[in-house]
Amino acid sequence: MEGAYALIRQALEQRLQVDAVHGGHRRRMCPHVIGSKDGRPRALFFQFAGGSSRGLAPAGDWRCLPIDGLSEVSVHDGPWHTRAHSEPQRCIDVVDLAIEP
Repeated sequence: MEGAYALIRQALEQRLQVDAVHGGHRRRMCPHVIGSKDGRPRALFFQFAGGSSRGLAPAGDWRCLPIDGLSEVSVHDGPWHTRAHSEPQRCIDVVDLAIEP
């Protein structure tokens, strides 16, 4: 998990895309916040492509995912995807690094 955390943090710092598998679905995402909630490492992503158990809107959507639930994590150059938040994020209570959308 430490490797995945470091990769996601690097992606956030450099505005890179993250490719990972979560819940059996491959996802393409851009991280916006990394830290922890209740001591568990988490990241808030804007998912712009790939699958999801509840589906993905054509324009993408926000996803708050536990980092230990991600596998096959890699980072890539590509367009930065984001959207304004409709309300403050609550998925991370101890923020390590965050950027504005």
